[in-house]
Amino acid sequence: MAYFDAASSAPLHPVARQALLASLDEGWADPARLYREGRRARMVLDAAREAAAEAVGCRADELVFTSSGTRAVHSGIAGALAGRRRVGRHLIVSAVEHSSVLHSAEVHEAAGGTVTQVPVDRGGAVDPAAYGDALRADTALACLQSANHEVGTEQPVTEAAEVCRAAGVPLLVDAAQSLGWGPVEGDWSLLAASAHKWGGPAGVGLLVVRKGVRFAPQGPVDERESGRAAGFENIPAIVAAAASLRAVRAEAAEEALRLRELTERIRVRVPRAVPDVEVVGDPVRRLPGVVTFSCLYADGEVLLHELDREGFSVSSGSSCTSSTLTPSHVLRAMGVLSEGNVRVSLPPGAAEEDVERFLTVLPGAVAAVREKLGAPVATEVAHEQDVLVVDSLGKRCPIPVIELAKVIGDVPVGGLVRVLADDEAARLDIPAWCEMRGQEYVGEEPADKGTAYLIRRVG
Repeated sequence: MAYFDAASSAPLHPVARQALLASLDEGWADPARLYREGRRARMVLDAAREAAAEAVGCRADELVFTSSGTRAVHSGIAGALAGRRRVGRHLIVSAVEHSSVLHSAEVHEAAGGTVTQVPVDRGGAVDPAAYGDALRADTALACLQSANHEVGTEQPVTEAAEVCRAAGVPLLVDAAQSLGWGPVEGDWSLLAASAHKWGGPAGVGLLVVRKGVRFAPQGPVDERESGRAAGFENIPAIVAAAASLRAVRAEAAEEALRLRELTERIRVRVPRAVPDVEVVGDPVRRLPGVVTFSCLYADGEVLLHELDREGFSVSSGSSCTSSTLTPSHVLRAMGVLSEGNVRVSLPPGAAEEDVERFLTVLPGAVAAVREKLGAPVATEVAHEQDVLVVDSLGKRCPIPVIELAKVIGDVPVGGLVRVLADDEAARLDIPAWCEMRGQEYVGEEPADKGTAYLIRRVG
């Protein structure tokens, strides 16, 4: 098996395993106690904090360990908003943030706060000027990820931080995806990260709050971790997290060059080997090991199972992999194709021969999935005042797009096709198909059931 889903969770680094086992004998006692075992545990914890702070680029007393990266995000956002309540209750986030940030924004909005989502371009990046446009007199906090978890696009954190700093607004950076590759540049105010993203053990996150940032921890008061992270510290796991962060950083420069070459190989060769593919994400400003592409006329969930049978563990932002049948919010915000989406995220040490084998297997896997979906069971086509109507109600992606592709040639140039669909993914995939195929997407209009999408044949 070739594990290509490091963006979800990286394999445990050998140094993390060694540090975890070694610290089990030293870090089991209560670090808050004054007896010998407690003092020894405190020394181990403090050393791990110093190492992590050095890697982040902050003071040790600005960093606390949490039970996960998600908890770090939730605590950071809640604490910063509460600390600046007198300023106002306006929160700014990008449209492609991790769900932990967006869920915090939903809670804030439900409690009476206001939220502005900053859009991204087709590559998945924000315009720093858009953060300036979103700032208001009552803005309490802004959030921006350092790099996207689905498409690998790196965000202009330094520039956004300058804009926010000039307005006196703190910026919280979700650095989960990038921290293993290097420190986050810029004058940010808060930072959250998760150890299992860089090869540390799961269950360890970190939260940094710079000195001078108004911060009011929420929830019951706890004496642990400066009152910002409740509960007994998992010292062995924390030690392993800090040790693995230092280890991956020592290897980062060389490994980044190697993985960039492998992912560029995938970016270039997949569209050549597989027809009707859109590679998404910024082609230059991106994480070293992440490459994402979407395949027309393919079911993402079926494609992942097909690749799994061939020995490859990959992820997807396709709507078909979700029980809610809604497309990835990241792909939706970018306005790119969501159906048949595949995210390949190579872990450090990924073998070149595995990448080559993936490139050999992928075309057959996509062809097999497309063959299964190539003949819709009941395509209803009718003519309505010189408009070709395709009834795809009740059909999941990618069937509406497949049916559109089958009939577009039946209308004259300048003619219209009206696709009826109730799958939410159609709202994203039909315009994306039009752009890929050089057809004109006219827009959508209400229908008795679902939504009607109008497409004009250009050629």
